[in-house]
Amino acid sequence: MADVNRGNRPLSPHMTIYRWPITAITSILTRITGNAMVVSAALIVWWFAAAAAGPESFATADGFLRSWFGDLVMFFSVLGLWYHTLAGIRHLIWDEVKLLEIDKAELLSQIILIVSVLLTIFTVVVL
Repeated sequence: MADVNRGNRPLSPHMTIYRWPITAITSILTRITGNAMVVSAALIVWWFAAAAAGPESFATADGFLRSWFGDLVMFFSVLGLWYHTLAGIRHLIWDEVKLLEIDKAELLSQIILIVSVLLTIFTVVVL
């Protein structure tokens, strides 16, 4: 029979009531950072190709990468690189069937987020 109250009920699980597990968020973030690093690599290749092409081309590429927007892109590229590396190490640990309990997996996800930010700050400030 037709459900007459179908339009009055919320969808389940709805985005406003469903709490995503941190492991799911970090898994999605790993995929996003992997794809974003392709864009970063393309910018770096453009910079090298412009350096080989001549001073005018290099000035254009270098000007872009040294602008505030280029600095922002490169900052987030370093953050993505550190995060993606640490997430890869986490997956290697999980491949060994270690730290798979929910509380340990969530703690490892939080550690990866914090350490990737700290390593990014260290890379940008010190190096």
